Amino acid sequence: MFSFYSVLLIVIVAIIVFGSQKSKKTDASSRKSYSKWIGGGIGWALGGPLGALLGYAFGNMFDDVKQGKYEYQPTRQGDFNVSLLVLSAAMMKADGSVKKSELDYVKQFLLRNFGKEAAEQYVLMLREILKQQINLQEVSLQIGQFMDASSKLQLMHYLFGIALSDGQLNHIETETLRTISAYIGMHPGDFESIKAMFVKDTDSVYKILEISKDATDEEVKKAYREMAVKYHPDKVAHLGEEVRKAAEEKFKVVTDAYEQIKKQRGMS
Repeated sequence: MFSFYSVLLIVIVAIIVFGSQKSKKTDASSRKSYSKWIGGGIGWALGGPLGALLGYAFGNMFDDVKQGKYEYQPTRQGDFNVSLLVLSAAMMKADGSVKKSELDYVKQFLLRNFGKEAAEQYVLMLREILKQQINLQEVSLQIGQFMDASSKLQLMHYLFGIALSDGQLNHIETETLRTISAYIGMHPGDFESIKAMFVKDTDSVYKILEISKDATDEEVKKAYREMAVKYHPDKVAHLGEEVRKAAEEKFKVVTDAYEQIKKQRGMS
């Protein structure tokens, strides 16, 4: 079954094709501008700020396809993957410069999770989105409206990975991540839990379980049971086997944190 954004892309392509045929007599620059803006306009009408970004980028790519720069293939992935691309771009641009380490991290993630063919198409789309202004509030609110809680956890974990791909997490990146988490409707405790998975301190294992260091043993056990349910890979099975496998890594981090607490306390 096609996702909403898969259908949106098909509609955008059809309109861009029609529009470009009508504008054959104009110069190349005008045709390219026409393709981009009609794609963006229709995208906004059908899919809000995410649709506009996608439509504009796709219009630009389509014009380059006609000039022989890209080998076009229809997008076949769903809404979660669109969210990955748009927020990837927002995260990469957060501190004013797109680093090679960030782009490499995204490329490897896409290749590892979606295969070579799909990854190449996603990278082309990402490059076009990076050229645009992204209203973080608008796109995050739209993503949060249609994304379930488990998918939000996976999305934020991925974005932390981008931010830390150069080995450090600066203040601007931290606040951008916090802003995204708030707008998509993530609980502050969930944000701090994910942050603790990446930024280690003496209380990290407790933060991962969303409890304080003075919690009782029974509270620790209860917290682990709740987190095990929240982070279970089956929660994101609807996003595909690739994303489910990525979720298994996060589930292991939660389990490891619990085991460390048990060892520290001598719990059975």
